[in-house]
Amino acid sequence: MSDLEYVIGALLREKRLTLGVVESATGGLISHLITNVPGSSNYFKGSITAYANTTKRKLAGVKASTLTRYGAVSPQVAVEMAEGGRRALVADICIADTGIAGPGGSTLEKGVGLFYIGLAHKNSTLSRKFQFQGSREEIKQKAARAALNWLKDYLVSLSD
Repeated sequence: MSDLEYVIGALLREKRLTLGVVESATGGLISHLITNVPGSSNYFKGSITAYANTTKRKLAGVKASTLTRYGAVSPQVAVEMAEGGRRALVADICIADTGIAGPGGSTLEKGVGLFYIGLAHKNSTLSRKFQFQGSREEIKQKAARAALNWLKDYLVSLSD
């Protein structure tokens, strides 16, 4: 465990915000890291591990048309996962990930290590694109850390 999860917890407590997570390719790793912090139940509302597209639709609120048009690994899906997770988990902020951890699953357009992370808060939802290298486990770790680092930076940027 790193200090990152503790810093995020302190920022969420300080700003009186709650967090939800919707994970696909990280398979619950982000939630695992968040809940390693004692007292995380004060700010962590829960998570949805939406690995299958049907789960993304039914639990995270991703539109079937979005999945068909853009594919599961896309900024549009990351945004809808974050927004849907925020609603479903009744959280102030929700982060979401979708990506290709490998070694299979890639296409000519979307290679192994491609990830999109979404962040929803109030009336704003953002997405970021990442490209990671390494083994499946290394890519999942890097994606989870990238999501948490972005969340930390976002929380720091919020005015009180």
